[in-house]
Amino acid sequence: MKKRGPKNLYKMVVTILALLLIGFILSVAPNYIKEYKNGQVNFIINNNDVTKSLKKPLIIEDNVIYVAKEDISNFFDGEIIYDSKYNQIITTSETKVATLPIGEKTIGINSSKVTIYAGAIHKDDTFYLPFSEISKSVYNVETKYIETTNTVVATSLDRKLVYATSTKNNKVKYKPSIFSKTVDNIKKGDNITVVKESQGWTTISTENGKIGYVKTKTLVNKKTIREDLEMEKQISGKVSMVWDYFSEYGSAPNRTGKIQGVNVVSPTFITLKRLEQGAIEKNIGNSGIAYIKWAHDNGYKVWTSVSNNSLKDTTSEIVNDYKLREKFINNIVDTVVEYNFDGINLDFENIYEKDRDAYSQLVIELAPRLKELGKVLSVDVTAPDGAEDWSLCFNRNIIAKAADYIVFMAYDQNSGEKIGTVAGYDWVEANINKFIGREEVDASKLILGIPFYTKFWKESSDGKVTSDAIDMKETYSKIPSDASITWLDDEKQNYTEYNKNNLTYRVWIEDTKSVSEKLSLINKYNLAGAAYWEKDREDEAVWNIISNSLGIK
Repeated sequence: MKKRGPKNLYKMVVTILALLLIGFILSVAPNYIKEYKNGQVNFIINNNDVTKSLKKPLIIEDNVIYVAKEDISNFFDGEIIYDSKYNQIITTSETKVATLPIGEKTIGINSSKVTIYAGAIHKDDTFYLPFSEISKSVYNVETKYIETTNTVVATSLDRKLVYATSTKNNKVKYKPSIFSKTVDNIKKGDNITVVKESQGWTTISTENGKIGYVKTKTLVNKKTIREDLEMEKQISGKVSMVWDYFSEYGSAPNRTGKIQGVNVVSPTFITLKRLEQGAIEKNIGNSGIAYIKWAHDNGYKVWTSVSNNSLKDTTSEIVNDYKLREKFINNIVDTVVEYNFDGINLDFENIYEKDRDAYSQLVIELAPRLKELGKVLSVDVTAPDGAEDWSLCFNRNIIAKAADYIVFMAYDQNSGEKIGTVAGYDWVEANINKFIGREEVDASKLILGIPFYTKFWKESSDGKVTSDAIDMKETYSKIPSDASITWLDDEKQNYTEYNKNNLTYRVWIEDTKSVSEKLSLINKYNLAGAAYWEKDREDEAVWNIISNSLGIK
């Protein structure tokens, strides 16, 4: 075997070192890649550099920072829209609804007129919002432009803010490595914003709007300036709401005492006015005022029902016109304040499928107005699959995101001449899974509506089918004593079938046992709570079951 001489050994060592150097350079090279195009305005949102994610470049003109509608949608308001009818942008935040007419300096914020320095513009087929003019008043975001680094920094004023002090002149690194490039320098004694800590390095934000890393041990006096601000929930624990129905021609019932297991009542005080678009009918009066006092004296929240009375065309006109929506919402807000309601339960039914998005927009614009007052918005919807104007007319995902709660009216599984149960357990559970899965509704926002009635189906010898809705409290008294009653495992209901007066009766019974089974789904899926249609139709024993199931005394 031929021995390697010193020269060969030297060449081998040099080659290995060269390869190691190349590997090192390649490993750190990404730290030195130029990030942005020349002249591009950098955008930092809540200590995150989102410049590369911008769909359109930021524009800075006359000291105004403009952000494209597409980027507002991406970062601040996913439901922002252009309203072609009134040539305006409509944008919302948690507590604000803003309208910005294109090219105008007078805008609307929660229906109040506000004058700003520069309005929304339309440029290069793109709508731009004057972000620096509205960021704080609409989105509660503080915005500043740092000219030296050509950077816009936007900070949410409801997010946690932590400061720390540098113990030395520090080089801020692009990556958590001493070999990474320096993106900024901070001096000893400088205060910086702490983003997060990990494995001996701290991500920080500098006064120049740069995001980078310094060694954690070089920072002292870490101090929380502001905690995350979250609006306190009106109801702690599960919601247990009972609808208290009385017609627009009748007075509120004279309630006394307490209803066990309930923490919310929803009286039917408000409906759409038939002849005046955007206006409402208020069926409150002295009896209603007494009802509200009774509820509050017993510790109940009052989420008044607001119904469209199934007025399909009236509903369509309102939801498709911003000014009519605004009028309707203002009327609701004024009434909520006047009578000290704790929230509303929006119960719009019989809606054109074509109005699906427009109805969602009504909810999107109503929610912030109520939240600004500390009030709750719950919205009633039906099962995900069904008729165009009964089921397909709701975008449950958008409604649930905008509102505090979405209420699944889990009843009338069968109607018309289709004989079957009002609300079988298997059907209810399957639809809960559709809400949470396919519709992507947060389970913590989903309230399960439970019926306090049973349908008695009657079929004649010639096959004609009719039905009567019977109150739960009267159901067993309507069934012949000699009728056989069977438990159905899938529906988790008692069932009976009998003949009377030349008619065949079929009854899937809603009783305390079936209600108990449906209530078990709330804990199984960690739902927000339950609602019951309607007061005075129940078997009194059901309240103790509700109280024990939901932990509400």
